[in-house]
Amino acid sequence: MAEKGGLADLKIVEYAQFITGPFCTKLMADLGAEVIKIEEPRMGDISRRREPFLNNAPHPEQSGLFLYLNTNKLGMTLNLKSAKGVQLFKELIKDADILVETLPPGHMAERGLDYETLREVNPGLIMTSITPFGQTGPYRDYKGCDLISSNMGGLSYVTPPRISDPTQEPPLKGGGRQTDFMAGTIGALFTMGAVFSRKLNGMGQHIDLSEFEATATAAARDISLFVYGYEQPNRSELGMHSTTTHLQCKDGFLQFYVLGTQPWQAFLNVIGNPEWGENDEFQDHPARVKNWDALKPLIEEWTKERTKEDVFHLLQQNRVAVSPVNTIEAVVNSPQLAEREFFVNIDHPLTGLLTYPGAPIKFSEPVWQIRQPAPQLGEHNEEIICRRLGYSREDLVRMRGTGII
Repeated sequence: MAEKGGLADLKIVEYAQFITGPFCTKLMADLGAEVIKIEEPRMGDISRRREPFLNNAPHPEQSGLFLYLNTNKLGMTLNLKSAKGVQLFKELIKDADILVETLPPGHMAERGLDYETLREVNPGLIMTSITPFGQTGPYRDYKGCDLISSNMGGLSYVTPPRISDPTQEPPLKGGGRQTDFMAGTIGALFTMGAVFSRKLNGMGQHIDLSEFEATATAAARDISLFVYGYEQPNRSELGMHSTTTHLQCKDGFLQFYVLGTQPWQAFLNVIGNPEWGENDEFQDHPARVKNWDALKPLIEEWTKERTKEDVFHLLQQNRVAVSPVNTIEAVVNSPQLAEREFFVNIDHPLTGLLTYPGAPIKFSEPVWQIRQPAPQLGEHNEEIICRRLGYSREDLVRMRGTGII
């Protein structure tokens, strides 16, 4: 029998799409919280239509993104533009601890489901609303995405650092959908903070989370520099304060970071103390930074003859800070992740057994577990509407026929 998990006493209703809201609730669901995911009838969560798909064949039940984001959830369909749908939603809220939603500002109010209304149904409700720019402010009604958040939040400005010509090498967004996952993580963190607060004062609250602001927190160091009066650096100057860079190896790249005298000397010892190591222009860290364009090719004469794994292990053994720049294949096949059993296998009825990323932490007690795969669209309609809310099978059929579910 599967363990219930550390948050088994929490009941969550999710009315959210794509990444931010579903990842927020996934973090809590995988820790044992019961999550009822509500999707639009027929269409479902938009992530069902996003790649990657198994065998590269688009299918609403076989999106790798959807399957990863929605493990351990119960799934139902509900049309909240109908009066009956709104009624059923409120019935679910009566027994819920948390509601996570990602509708644009004002859309929940249009359905009569704003926080002020819902807390009359459930005074202890914690409602977490995740939007691109928040519920207030001049940008509240603007649409957003990871690309927009990355650029407006300051992360793209410093990506990549150490460029020669800003006019020819414009800012880049980091890979993946980092700000979406960041906002989801912050949403789970502060939602749980509200849960602990409620234990003290018995009161629920509305959490207004802006992805733009969540992204700006990642730029805290640069914001502090600006606030402290430091001049905003030109993009060609970013990263020029250290010898942090990527070096070419036989089979890829290696990140190289050598700051002080001791690791630099250790590095020279490993590569056989070449004559150029005695050159005046490389004798201290400021000099190496200043003359890095001349130094880097000399180091790469050594690294290009070796694989990145060989260089990594050899230099790490001598306390020189380097790391391989891994491909996703290398990450999946990492012996470190294998030893820690990071990846988990999940059996879905339509995809079979697939490998998913697991928890990035280990608990001494069994509080985290994948208990069931992501739900198929409307998979638990009968369980929730009939068994939990008390409606009959005839009611269920009627709701399906009229587009309520």
